[in-house]
Amino acid sequence: MKNTSHIISGQAFIGEELESRLVDIVIDSGIITAIEENPKVPRLWICPAFFNAHTHLGDTIAMDGGVRGDLESLVTPPDGLKHRLLAAASRQDLVRGMHASILGMIAGGMAGCADFREGGVAGISAIREAAEGLSFRPVIFGRDGGEGVADGLGISSTRDIPQTDTLVAEARRAGKKIAVHAGERDSADVDEALALDPDLLIHCTHATKKQLRECADRQIPIAVCPRSNWTLGVSSSARHPPVRLMQEMGCALLLGTDNVMFVPPDLFSEMAFTSTIYRMDPKALLHAAVKGSEMTGISFFIRKGARANLFTIDPAQSALQFSRDPLTSMIKRSSCCLSAHNIFNL
Repeated sequence: MKNTSHIISGQAFIGEELESRLVDIVIDSGIITAIEENPKVPRLWICPAFFNAHTHLGDTIAMDGGVRGDLESLVTPPDGLKHRLLAAASRQDLVRGMHASILGMIAGGMAGCADFREGGVAGISAIREAAEGLSFRPVIFGRDGGEGVADGLGISSTRDIPQTDTLVAEARRAGKKIAVHAGERDSADVDEALALDPDLLIHCTHATKKQLRECADRQIPIAVCPRSNWTLGVSSSARHPPVRLMQEMGCALLLGTDNVMFVPPDLFSEMAFTSTIYRMDPKALLHAAVKGSEMTGISFFIRKGARANLFTIDPAQSALQFSRDPLTSMIKRSSCCLSAHNIFNL
């Protein structure tokens, strides 16, 4: 779509406020050059591209390989079930699996993700090969030495990784981002994670109000993954993760899907689940599904002067044509009615 000029017309969700407007969006060489009001546009929904704020795409090769056991036995390094399965997998299978998951994410309106990638330098090389040639931007948080060639350092809970201070200091000197799992099992590791001055916190499933206040005051983004929390048994109520409290306190809320081993990397399903269990406002969920794109350095929100990273849904192709509230219907129903056309100019 680059180096072309064209117009997309419909009901668009504009800016970070996701204001619903009937417009013509003019795109020139991949840049939105004008957004013009037009009350006679066709009934097409135009949505900013999604960004999955937390994935483990390497786990694709272990999909549905067993969800028996606690968090430690399943995903805690270095001997969790997922790590044993990853160690036994060939590079070819890892790349093929991640490539397949990325294709599915693109079909689901995603133009990028923040991925925790095991396997050191070789692991970083594998995910880059998996994404090569695709309109998709993974922001990669490396481990096991891979952080040196990745976009950042990805840390499991501070209780699992020794010498986190040293790892973070080295990553900071190299200009890397820092992402830390915290508060997934309980609140005990959140303060240590905050002390690392991270660019991103993952989960905060059991973070206290005081800890969330600090996240809000310091504007540290939190990537929540509700379906994963329920699947792995660290949540069984709408109190965890405290997403509504996060929103009320002004936290920068992002939405992720976590391990492909257990949960498909589908943000439509994540939004539908979160909307139902946590009674979240649909617009807040859509915002959380897009906001993480800022990690790429290019926000996906639709605005004049921005790159056109968006997708369209034709409601006439499904029961969505009967919707009286397109934004709510998109959040709750699109995963089963999706007929999307993507325009990603990363």
